[in-house]
Amino acid sequence: MKYEIVELKEKIAIGVSVQTGNVDPNLAAALGGLWDRLFKDGIYATIPGKINEKALGIYTEYKGEDKSSYTAIAACETADAAEVKDCMVCRIPAGKYAKFVVHGDMVSAVASAWQEIGQMDLPRTYQCDFEEYQDDNMEDSEIHIYVGIC
Repeated sequence: MKYEIVELKEKIAIGVSVQTGNVDPNLAAALGGLWDRLFKDGIYATIPGKINEKALGIYTEYKGEDKSSYTAIAACETADAAEVKDCMVCRIPAGKYAKFVVHGDMVSAVASAWQEIGQMDLPRTYQCDFEEYQDDNMEDSEIHIYVGIC
């Protein structure tokens, strides 16, 4: 799987979160529930100062010896860290990231990409990784996946 190395500035994101992990039997439901809360429950519309209309899927606070437990956040990038009811602020740290570009179904293409990324020998920081959804086309989307690296 091809990628490029990019340097990113810090990003501020606001969204909803859940503690989950790769071995969680309810992982798919937990992640799907996050997106439902953000969009179907109307939280996205209440977030002020959006930088753009792109949605972010953020993975941070990795735990466990194998880093398989983490906090997942469905969010959007904002201009500042405003307080929003039922939401959390997340700072995506500045630094070096491996950037992957994925095309296809939002759910299956991203899941397949993460499976491939997980088997790659990347010098991961396990500090923060995220997906940036370029559009809202569920069947044929462009998604950028950023993996924090040393």
